[in-house]
Amino acid sequence: MNSEINTVVTFESTAFNMAEPKDYFINPSCFGDDVATWLIGELRKQGVTTDEKPSQEDFGWYLNFEVNETAHTLVIGHRPSGETEAGTWIGWIERRRGLLPSLVGARERGIEPAAVDAIERVLSNSPLIRGVRWQSRRDLDKS
Repeated sequence: MNSEINTVVTFESTAFNMAEPKDYFINPSCFGDDVATWLIGELRKQGVTTDEKPSQEDFGWYLNFEVNETAHTLVIGHRPSGETEAGTWIGWIERRRGLLPSLVGARERGIEPAAVDAIERVLSNSPLIRGVRWQSRRDLDKS
């Protein structure tokens, strides 16, 4: 698959917790558990296979899902912003890989366009979400 497909998404929403740290957060600003849980439910409504619940990273959350029999991960976190009440949620899709392939950048290769489409459908069709914007990792790294 083309490694230049837009796999990074940003969006705004005030529907999810972005102010109250929970006891189980690795860091006080690890918001996103409720967004990831909501995404799992919405993906399942589309018939997408997902994990039962999201898992935590030191900066946010991730969920695993499968399209076209290919395992993917959506990593999601919150970036506070003084510009809007909501701040910005940011997510990126990766291929789910083992440790050794991940060390050589394999998570960024072979992402199915259908994985992007599945996340796009959830975000764009929800009244809870606004300002959905996709970009490439290269563009994100420049900003």
